[in-house]
Amino acid sequence: MPVKIRLARHGRKRRAFYHIVVADSRAPRDGKYIERIGSYNPNTNPATIDLNFDKALTWLGNGAQPTDTARAILSYEGVMMKKHLLEGVKKGAFDEATAEEKFQAWKQEKDAKINAKKDGLSKAAEEAKAARLEAEAKISADRAEAIAKKAAEAEAAAKAEEAGDDAEAANEEGAEETEA
Repeated sequence: MPVKIRLARHGRKRRAFYHIVVADSRAPRDGKYIERIGSYNPNTNPATIDLNFDKALTWLGNGAQPTDTARAILSYEGVMMKKHLLEGVKKGAFDEATAEEKFQAWKQEKDAKINAKKDGLSKAAEEAKAARLEAEAKISADRAEAIAKKAAEAEAAAKAEEAGDDAEAANEEGAEETEA
């Protein structure tokens, strides 16, 4: 029975997430599987991967073949690196303690890269938010200035009209007095 480690699609249209499963290669994509070893959600940034490391390593050791995408996910999580190091131990290239030290060093470096990316994304989001707030404040100030200018013009026009009415009334009174 040829066994594959592959992705089974779940979720709704355009918002898919995947279960990482071990299945017979002849079974349908979303059909019967032997064991579920994790999940993968590409909708988040960075993508969320929840993987049972030990089960994945055991299945790879037993001969399960990952698909291309599953291999990329396993490589990202370090399962492929650990398998490679364990094969080196079997061949006698180095001992198990050295293999574990190499794996931990690789894992720390990988975690540092992931954290740097997350920090960069959050910093970029904060900067974008600050820029939007600044632009919004500028627009608000411009609107307030325009409203104040219109109010001042309306007030000046009202005063001018009032002064014009007073002048007309004075002219009319003066005209009446001269006629009388």
